[in-house]
Amino acid sequence: MTEPRIIFMGTPEFAVASLGSLLINNFNIVAVVSTPDKPAGRGLKKRKSEVAQYASENLLPLLQPDELSDPSFVKQISDLKPDIIVVVAFRKLPEEIWRIPAIATFNLHASLLPQYRGAAPINHAIINGEKISGLTTFIIDDKIDTGKIIFRKKIGIAHDDSAGNLHDKLMREGAKLVVKTVKTLARGKVKTTDQSKLIKRNEVLKKAPRINSRDCYIDWEMENGDVYNFIRGLYPQPGARTVFRKDDRDYTVKIGKCKCIDTEKKLNPGEIESNGKTYLTIGTGGRAIDIEMLQMEGRKLMPVDEFLRGFEIKNTIIIKGPQA
Repeated sequence: MTEPRIIFMGTPEFAVASLGSLLINNFNIVAVVSTPDKPAGRGLKKRKSEVAQYASENLLPLLQPDELSDPSFVKQISDLKPDIIVVVAFRKLPEEIWRIPAIATFNLHASLLPQYRGAAPINHAIINGEKISGLTTFIIDDKIDTGKIIFRKKIGIAHDDSAGNLHDKLMREGAKLVVKTVKTLARGKVKTTDQSKLIKRNEVLKKAPRINSRDCYIDWEMENGDVYNFIRGLYPQPGARTVFRKDDRDYTVKIGKCKCIDTEKKLNPGEIESNGKTYLTIGTGGRAIDIEMLQMEGRKLMPVDEFLRGFEIKNTIIIKGPQA
């Protein structure tokens, strides 16, 4: 078979590694599709997505449609006569797009489907204390993350992995899996598996919905291990948060890193203990946690001792976030 004609669709850094691997392996990328440039930063200058920037730097044909179902865009894709469309961290495709390729349209998802369908599988896996995550390539259909599976690859989650660490692991391995999937599809030897066959009897499917700012506030009533997982599951983005109240003023603080205290400390959930210089301990529904890195709103992330030099922690209490 001649080299397949490939259209790549993606937006963030996670997708760039896959696009780069296809390019390095000399696949015929006839177009890259990404989101339109968006205002960003203090000056609100328009900025390209990471995928669009990479495509421009590597002189790849770039399409940035406002609407994927726009007839003119659908015609552009059809006229390119793709054999395969590769989708990594992009929007839901309309049927008139994913049905165009001669071979298939497939997606790379950062979980072992059918578990953790949704927009934030990396965050939710760590928040839930999973020991194993993984990657799945699957044929896109008319629903979200439900199509027939081509390949799955397991990836271990270390006890101290954050969402950022796991993101990078999955990004690197995902790029390899995308190349493997394209090669297999091009040879015509793909054997897919219906997701329903991978669901064990009475198994509960865990979901991975998009996380918004109201979901990021720490519930200090949880056990310290659950608080620890919640914090690392939201690090570095979007960041686990709590609210310090001092002198009738509220300060939103992101907690970047922490560690669980194994010994019993008699602190109530959300109660603060500190010498004001070198440590900051917060009570949970079980044992306490030690805060290692935190960030005041509008400031940089900093070690606890540096934070305490600039913030008088005495007489500070923690109040519930706006989700309460």
